[in-house]
This record gives sequence, structure tokens and C-alpha cells, in this order.
Amino acid sequence: MRVAVVREIKTDEHRVALTPDGAADLVAAGHEVLVERGAGAGSGFPDGAYAAAGAALVDVEDAWDRADLVVKVKEPLASEWPRLRPGQVLFTFLHLAPDPELTRALTESGATCIAYETVQTDDGRLPLLAPMSEVAGRLAPQVGAGALERSRGGRGVLLAGLPGVPPARVVVIGGGIVGTNAAAIALGMGAEVTVIERSVERLRQLELELGRRARLVVSTPAAVRRELGDADMVIGAVLVAGSRAPRLVSREDLSRMREGAVLVDVAIDQGGCFETSRPTTHRDPVFTVDGVVHYCVANMPGVVPLTSTLGLTAVTLPYVRLIADMGAEAAIRRSAPLRRGVSTMAGQLTSREVADASGARWAAVEDLLAA
Repeated sequence: MRVAVVREIKTDEHRVALTPDGAADLVAAGHEVLVERGAGAGSGFPDGAYAAAGAALVDVEDAWDRADLVVKVKEPLASEWPRLRPGQVLFTFLHLAPDPELTRALTESGATCIAYETVQTDDGRLPLLAPMSEVAGRLAPQVGAGALERSRGGRGVLLAGLPGVPPARVVVIGGGIVGTNAAAIALGMGAEVTVIERSVERLRQLELELGRRARLVVSTPAAVRRELGDADMVIGAVLVAGSRAPRLVSREDLSRMREGAVLVDVAIDQGGCFETSRPTTHRDPVFTVDGVVHYCVANMPGVVPLTSTLGLTAVTLPYVRLIADMGAEAAIRRSAPLRRGVSTMAGQLTSREVADASGARWAAVEDLLAA
């Protein structure tokens, strides 16, 4: 199979979908790998490293036009939509639930589009999302600490405090992978941390994982509102796989918060879990609403591209190999996790969650395969 690695064009996105070692693995398996010139530069992988791995360096037109399988990191932007064609496979993060226009474009392209974030194992894990969730969770207290600085509009609070001066209070909403990593880093930075999580069983696990260093609170709307009042930083870390993120903090709730407090919305690529959130970029990451600073960068791991690219390729490569070795249809039939990741196929939307979010019609992948 001919596999293309294209350069990301999303603002401040420096990750690449495949490392040179990953390209070498595919080449050794008998596949042709096309790498758009400059695709790996932002992650520290020069064109020469891909050439040495046996990949062919091509321009953007060749990469898209010749590829059977296109691997990316972020969703295709509008200028890339016309490049997709029937019979082609796109494998990348998509986050379609909050973006009906992109959903429509991918469906109409006729391509088989598989979303990293909805590839799901039988036990409910999201293996391709996990490393980026870990990165985003570990980044959240770090970027939030910067936003708390007075020069950025924040309260002017140091996360760790000082002897005789209390540390900052960090509230993490959601105790999954993002929330757990965010809480651990915030604790390591010396903050006072509260984790709000709806699953009591998960709270029991967090007590063991965090060593009773964090306050653990059962999530209810009243509990969220109560914790906002004393928070210096609130990290939104709630995920519903494939669906739009639930809105947990309303604009009215901002009036409960301190002037210069910070909201970090890690769920912004799924629509955001704060009503006042809107996507921002690494170049212009924050804005203020009603005195509360919002950090809503939609591709947080893109700011640490080397770490992120290595982590991403480690988990995606086995699935890329499966598609390349067997062909998309056979791979989707064989692999239930991959089948769950299919978002569009044969000109139809195949995700119930995206359909529920957009009101669009959908068809089950199994029915399309049977036809």
C-alpha cells in the first residue's frame, strides 16, 4: 500500500503523524511511504531522516494524489478537503462532534475516515487518544500557571506559594487520563488540588494513585459551583468518547469566581466544557471573559511536538500497519477497535455520537460492510 505522511497546516501544529523509524517499519514490510517535504521538521525529524528510512520525499500534491492511506495528526482544514477522494483512507484525529461542516465535507468526499480518538478496545480504552491525553493533562497546570501571571491577566498567584503564603488552589473537573495527569503535575508543582469526578469507583482509584494528597469530590452541578468560588485555576478534563463535551461551567458561574482566576479547557477540541470557551492558538492562547482568564488551545500537545510525535507514533503504527497490510476494508472487518474508529465510509456518516451532535443521518459500519 502507498502511505502518505502530510505536513500539518493547522496554526502552531508541529507534530507529524509518523517518525522516520515508523516509516522504516512500513518500508520493511513492503509498503511505499511518501513524506511531504518538511512534514517532520517541527518535531525535529529532517527530510534526510525519512529518505534514509526508505521513504520518498514528495510535494503536497503528490502526497495526497498518490496515497491510498493518508496519515495525519489533526483534522484536515478546508483547503485540504478537496484533496480527499473515494477509496482513499484518512487516519487522524478528527473530533467531528462540534464541527458539522467538516463532518459534511468528509462524508461527501467518499473517503474512509478513521478517527484516532474513537478507536476503542473491548474494555473501553482509547489507546490512540491516551498518550495525547497524558500530554495535555501534564501541560494543563503548566500553561495555567503561566496564565495566572499578572502580565497575562491572571491573579498574580504562584502555584506553589511560599513559606507562610498559601499555594494556589487548582480544581480539576474529571478524573480520567487528562484529569489524573493534571492533578499529579499540579500537586508536584506545589498546588492545593481538588479533583471532581462523578464515578465513586474512579475516586477510590484516584485516592490510591494520588496518595491522598488531593481532595476528591463527587461531581454534581452544586459541587462544581461550590468549588469554583475558591479556585485560582480550574482545569476542564471531561471526555465523552466521540461526543461533544458536556458544558459544566456556565457564563453565570463565572460570577462566582475570583477576578483573574484561570480556566484551562482541555476539552476544547470536543467543543469545550465551559460555556464561554472558544478555540485559541499557541500564539494567542488566552482571552478574558467577565474577569476570568480562559486558556483554550485546541492542539495543546502541538507545543511539545517531539514528545508528542514519539508517543503518538508508538500507538498508531500497529493500526497503520494493519490497514497497510490488509487493506482498509479487511482491517476494519478484522479489528473491532479500528471498526469503532470509523467516522465516514462510502459517502455516509458512521458515528452515532457525531450524528446525535449534528442531527445528521448515519449508518452502522457493519451494515455498510455487509452491503
